[in-house]
Amino acid sequence: MSLSKMLKDIRATNGASLRAVEDATGISNAYLSQLERGDAQKPSPDKLQALAKFYNVPYVDLMRAAGYLQRTERTSNTTHDRVSTVQAALMSANLTPEEEDAVVKYIEFLRFQNKK
Repeated sequence: MSLSKMLKDIRATNGASLRAVEDATGISNAYLSQLERGDAQKPSPDKLQALAKFYNVPYVDLMRAAGYLQRTERTSNTTHDRVSTVQAALMSANLTPEEEDAVVKYIEFLRFQNKK
């Protein structure tokens, strides 16, 4: 998964505005928008670290998505990358227990639908 999609998905899951991310990280919302659109490439590691800290996601995942780190053979397939992104987004979402239950029920529903 691309860094732009990863950042956009994590922010959307968090329910944070670009302005809120800017205020917390010091990264301009214009640059954040460019990152999410894929117009800006290779953000500096310190910006990725600030974003990882704000979103409470693994820094190494953002570094990999940005192309600074090579994926190991174990994490080179698309499915694992997608799961990692979803997990990171959920970790940073600060869900209530009721929301967590709803997410689990939705996943169970999707799995049930896929078995048909």
